[in-house]
Amino acid sequence: MGYVHNTKEMLEKARQEGYAVPAFNIHNLETLKVVVEAAEELKSPLILAATPGTMKYSGRDYIQAIAEVAAKNVSIPVALHLDHHEDIDSIKQSLVLGVKSVMIDGSHFTFDNNIKITSEVVKLAHQYGATVEGELGTLVGQEDDLIVEAEDAAYTNPDLAKEYVQKTNIDSFAMAIGTGHGLYKTKPNLDFDRLEKIKNLVSIPLVLHGASGISAEDVRRCISLGCAKVNIATELKIPFAENLREYLQNHPNESDPRKYMKGAKEKMKEVVKEKILICMSDGKA
Repeated sequence: MGYVHNTKEMLEKARQEGYAVPAFNIHNLETLKVVVEAAEELKSPLILAATPGTMKYSGRDYIQAIAEVAAKNVSIPVALHLDHHEDIDSIKQSLVLGVKSVMIDGSHFTFDNNIKITSEVVKLAHQYGATVEGELGTLVGQEDDLIVEAEDAAYTNPDLAKEYVQKTNIDSFAMAIGTGHGLYKTKPNLDFDRLEKIKNLVSIPLVLHGASGISAEDVRRCISLGCAKVNIATELKIPFAENLREYLQNHPNESDPRKYMKGAKEKMKEVVKEKILICMSDGKA
């Protein structure tokens, strides 16, 4: 494919054909490479998701450059996506660098302010040929430094979702149906009826946030109800960290990252492949 895509065609195709494109949160060279290699092996389209925290940690230009090299080296479509960004100036920096997919998270603002800021980002991003994901309703849990308590997590109102999508001109829509960021303390109770109502009122691809820890059956049910993008973060970090911790404890004198990260990457890759199969995006590149 050779270049970093926006998500327009990727998500429309997924929605029409009944699968979802996995969006994996990456943090550095190692995690980005693992995700790309797994997707290439299974011939799955891929979204590399980077939060503001990841950009701060690895550098906006470094992440952009690594994603571009990765896209050039594989046969699958790859998008680099700004996940949960809130600051328009930082979004613009990435658009100038060549990012083609942006999420503006105005979900914690009032409805009118969310429309205002989202519309502003849509106008800006579309000038760069980039697609925009917007969100209405707030997810429980933590994404970088933004913490939302359970009682404050508003479920998305389907009628407001319709108005929000129409007024902002976004390309994909993230809604709150009972999912959360991080792993779940109790089994999540997803509101499929609400999702179905949103699907019937909104004509653009839907996005499922907080998919770590949701059963394969529930993820696939969400996909059948219009979710064309599924976000996965926490479930990738855990096997990587566990293997790394175990290796370093068992090899206290090992100081070569090329050795101590090898097993961690392999364990993470197993989970990436598992998630691609759950999303049914294998062979869809």
